[in-house]
Amino acid sequence: MTAYEKAKIFYISIGFWLTLGVECFSDELNYVLTIKPGGSVTIPCHYDEKNPPQKKYWFSDNDPFNRTYTNTTEENLSVIDHPDQSLFTVTMRNLQSKHTGLYYCVVETDGQPSIRYNIYIQVQSAPGVSVKSSSVSGHEGDNVSVQCFYTSGYQNTLKQWCRYKDQSCYTETDTSQNPSVQISDDGRSSFTVLMTGLRLSDSGWYFCSAGEALNPVHLTVTEAEPVSVTTDTGTEKDKWRFCLSQN
Repeated sequence: MTAYEKAKIFYISIGFWLTLGVECFSDELNYVLTIKPGGSVTIPCHYDEKNPPQKKYWFSDNDPFNRTYTNTTEENLSVIDHPDQSLFTVTMRNLQSKHTGLYYCVVETDGQPSIRYNIYIQVQSAPGVSVKSSSVSGHEGDNVSVQCFYTSGYQNTLKQWCRYKDQSCYTETDTSQNPSVQISDDGRSSFTVLMTGLRLSDSGWYFCSAGEALNPVHLTVTEAEPVSVTTDTGTEKDKWRFCLSQN
């Protein structure tokens, strides 16, 4: 996306949000999510668990007065609230070039709207960043790996693995971070995220990014499977059969 396109989106958005009297607005376009035509994506929108908002909705600069509130399911759009996780998810299906634009997660508390997340979605044949699987799982204490692919234009950009909830990120170059998260970049077309010693609290939404391009991934961590003790009952039975045959 060019600097002109970013500036145009910014000024259109500023005018709209000044009209609404929004509580906060970020003038920085942080991330771009690229999706192939006909593809789908799910985006998490977190909110304050201590002060849950009365209204939560999703909308686009393409149609700023058309809000899709939570627990709405349409043919190609679902906005579902998950109060137990303090987030709502937006699933967009069968995306086409007409859906390219800037989108917002918005919550309202006491009638005051507040942007929780904004992202530019771009529908194009070659996604800047893509993932082998958008959903991964593992048992507590186990390891899990995620492979993230990027196009040639992102070879020399910063590669990160970030958590949506608090925007905490891990990078390949920062060795002072949690050693249980390791990032290895092949320098050509992909990097791999390895999470070791999984904890139940690691469950949630993440994204891998190269530069400003990202792609979301959901991680599910389940309780460790109980260790089963196998007894050699078959051998004991054979011994009794042998003794009986000798008698």
